[in-house]
Amino acid sequence: MISSLEKAPLPADGIEGELAELRAGIDAVDSEIQRLLNKRAEFSLKTGRLKASAGVPVFHPDREQALLAALEARNTGPLPALHLKAIYGEILSSSRALQEPLRVAFLGPEGTFSHMAAREYFGSAMIYEAKATLHDVFDAVEKGDSDLGMVPLENSLNGSVGQSLDLFASHRNAHVQAEWSSRIRLSLMSGARSLAEISVIYSHPQALGQCALWLRENLPSARQVQVESTAVAAHRAVAEAGSAAVGHAGIAPNLGLRVLASGIEDIADNWTRFFIIGPRPADSAGANRSSLVFALADQPGSLAAVLNAFAAAKINMSKLESRPMRHERWKYLFFADVDCNLAHPAHASLLESVRSHCHSVRVIGSYLSAVRDGDHANDRARGHSNDQV
Repeated sequence: MISSLEKAPLPADGIEGELAELRAGIDAVDSEIQRLLNKRAEFSLKTGRLKASAGVPVFHPDREQALLAALEARNTGPLPALHLKAIYGEILSSSRALQEPLRVAFLGPEGTFSHMAAREYFGSAMIYEAKATLHDVFDAVEKGDSDLGMVPLENSLNGSVGQSLDLFASHRNAHVQAEWSSRIRLSLMSGARSLAEISVIYSHPQALGQCALWLRENLPSARQVQVESTAVAAHRAVAEAGSAAVGHAGIAPNLGLRVLASGIEDIADNWTRFFIIGPRPADSAGANRSSLVFALADQPGSLAAVLNAFAAAKINMSKLESRPMRHERWKYLFFADVDCNLAHPAHASLLESVRSHCHSVRVIGSYLSAVRDGDHANDRARGHSNDQV
């Protein structure tokens, strides 16, 4: 006797006809999807030729974000918006590659968080080029050896990446095209079988800082050694018995490492903000944020005057940080984010006012901000799970 809460399973031979019909329907839809994807590819190729003839860059982040937003607004399900945007992230990646194979530089080697963030943002169809240092990433973009670069700017737990801020000051032909916030989940990887075998831990200083409490509580006697990147750390862990690396768990299988612990960051809501840089200013028509670097005039009240200029224009300054100027003792550069499009003609007088109180001012980019709120908009925008490692 079957209760009202149970249903007898249909015999396998009783559903074959229905399954065959459903599978035939899926095959027909797949065939139509393939036909339409190739039709879309034809439009992409034509678009690429037109852009090339007019000297227009292939990468257009404002257009891509608008397209993804429109997809989400139109979506009625049952396909979740998360899945739809993940699919379209790869469609956009293919479209860029069809128009022009883009080279994206990142702080290498492969497996760093910069590498993973670049793949999150650009998809699988780009040409990824690992660079030994952040300086090399900026150089490659400025000299045209790479089309774009992915550079870390700041972490929500451990603060700004000072070297990136400094490099914007010394590379005047590196311009912000877009920004991206990537969820950071740290793992402890090793060839060892248990934490008890670990005597030394390798990682980038930012990563070590983000899990300092966990390391202190779980591996208090292990020596911590700073290296150039989390991927370099993983290679060290492969080569040296009794060692471990803190980094992205995605690199572990390729190197034969065990993940001894995951999610070891001291605060789970751990994000790194990246800038995508290019050799020319971006099309900023849809921008709502700008970043600038300025050196103050050597006179009393110059910083207050700059701040007051933005306040009088009712423009929020969401970030302000000073960096020591090289070769000029006790002189400082300031890096700032403001919530407006400084490339718009409406703000020309504001910039003139700011310049009047500064020795130098450079707007390094006006771009559409990546929303970084509690609902993790970036994950929705590119279809990545918050729990991925």
